[in-house]
Amino acid sequence: MDLLRSLPLGLYLEQPQTWLHKLDPRVKIAWLMSFLTTYILANYQWRLLLVVLLIFATLTARIPRRVWQQQMGWLSMLCFFVLLITAVSPDGFGINYESRLPNLENSELRKEFSNSKFPQLQGIATTHHSQEYKYLVLDKGPIKVTRRSLSLAVSLSSMLFTLIYSTNLYLLTTAPEEITAGIESLMQPLRRLKLPVTEITLTLTLSLRFIPLVLEEIQNLIRSVLTRAINWKKLGVKGSIKVWLMVAERLLENLLLRAEQMANAMMVRGFTSPNQHQVKWHNLRLTRGDWLAIVILILFWGVRLAIGTAEV
Repeated sequence: MDLLRSLPLGLYLEQPQTWLHKLDPRVKIAWLMSFLTTYILANYQWRLLLVVLLIFATLTARIPRRVWQQQMGWLSMLCFFVLLITAVSPDGFGINYESRLPNLENSELRKEFSNSKFPQLQGIATTHHSQEYKYLVLDKGPIKVTRRSLSLAVSLSSMLFTLIYSTNLYLLTTAPEEITAGIESLMQPLRRLKLPVTEITLTLTLSLRFIPLVLEEIQNLIRSVLTRAINWKKLGVKGSIKVWLMVAERLLENLLLRAEQMANAMMVRGFTSPNQHQVKWHNLRLTRGDWLAIVILILFWGVRLAIGTAEV
């Protein structure tokens, strides 16, 4: 079990350098925020389109298959189960749905409608079967799938995929230093309000660096438990809970020790404040590719406002 490979959360892919790596971090932040906000009040077709765009970006960037295959597989399986469970769940209305038009299978009733003096009633007999509307998509015993539950299932599963995978793709193709530099550049106007912009970006940098350490500690503790070949049946429920509480306590101690070591390393190097110890790792400049991405982003929002809004 290797959490650092199966769950590459917060990890940066240094090689190969794809076109996603070469984009300015500020442009990628704008695209990420667009993916995370455009699905609000959007129809399910637009939410499915976001999923397709994320998969298309992954494939065209030629990110190694070993990096995204397992994670996308687990995420797709999770979204599929969410889709399935939500689709078969009650839609919340609690109504027995029936056809709004009369049942015209009876020949006498059909003849009565055909001989009616009102043309609207005469048309019912001929157009009822061709324009029949069914709210129940699937009705097999206890399993009922309605149009509302199916739409909600598609929207929920696509939103879950977009939320998790777009964030992971951004972290995978953007170095932590680039992320903090881009956020600090975008937050420069907040300095007029006397907000500690540099301290906020430093905290974000340390937190991004700390995520792989957390995964490594969890991985080491799980391996230490597995190598001891514990007989969980003999321990019982109380014994198993006690063991995992001890593991959680040990994990917390190790994480606090890592944080203390990181703080001591900064103090030894004479770190006093972020403003006096700034190291510019990246020179943020917009290139032609960045301007092209900005133009596509404007078109992206235009299409979203034009055809992507859900009907109320």
